[in-house]
Amino acid sequence: MQQNLNYVYPQIFWVDGCPSANTSGPPAPPVAPFPPPVPDRSRKPRNNRERRSTGFLVISLLLLLALTGVGLSMFQIFHLEKELAELREVRSARLVMEALGKPGKKTLKLALRCSGNPDQRGLPLDWEPISGHAFTNGIQYRDQGLVINETGLYFVYSNVLFRGSVCTSQVLTHIVYKKNPALLGSHVLMEDKGINYCTGQKTWARKSYLGALFKLRKMDSLHVNVSKISLINFEESKTFFGLFKL
Repeated sequence: MQQNLNYVYPQIFWVDGCPSANTSGPPAPPVAPFPPPVPDRSRKPRNNRERRSTGFLVISLLLLLALTGVGLSMFQIFHLEKELAELREVRSARLVMEALGKPGKKTLKLALRCSGNPDQRGLPLDWEPISGHAFTNGIQYRDQGLVINETGLYFVYSNVLFRGSVCTSQVLTHIVYKKNPALLGSHVLMEDKGINYCTGQKTWARKSYLGALFKLRKMDSLHVNVSKISLINFEESKTFFGLFKL
């Protein structure tokens, strides 16, 4: 006996996301586009004048910093030169005291000290070897210089005081040099240069001291040159020149 089996299959419907034109139903509402962004009213574009002003301000600040750095550098150089001159003076004095204090060391054999001559008109500087605190002992003063008559080791020193009533930017130079008739030209032994020695329009003064040991030969002559004779104070306690043999 055959049984007729009728199977009932479920119905499957495929749904398309895009409705066809035949599909009935209310149309979808239109989608509104996104609105454009609202510009920020608080920011205003800079014009050319504002840019130029900013650039000028930046350049002015950089120039101010550069000038400040130069001023500080010049101030430090001035103080370093002053300290160097003081150390050089202390060292020279110490060498002389050590030389004189050694047992068995000969006493000073030759000595001379000259004072500044206020009637000075030309270079090298002219000195007064006799009057005041000046004295000579075994060394000749001739042709504005100290003439060595015996080869040996000498301590040479020179002190010059510059003084003025108007502050200028010129360099003050103080030089001790030697000449010898057997040689051409001259040879600088010591030199000092002063810068930034005054401020404003007030009266100023600057001392320049040179002193060191040198081996000198017979007939050597020592002289002093300066950059400006009119600025020298020729008081004998402030401007002098001398040497002695160790």
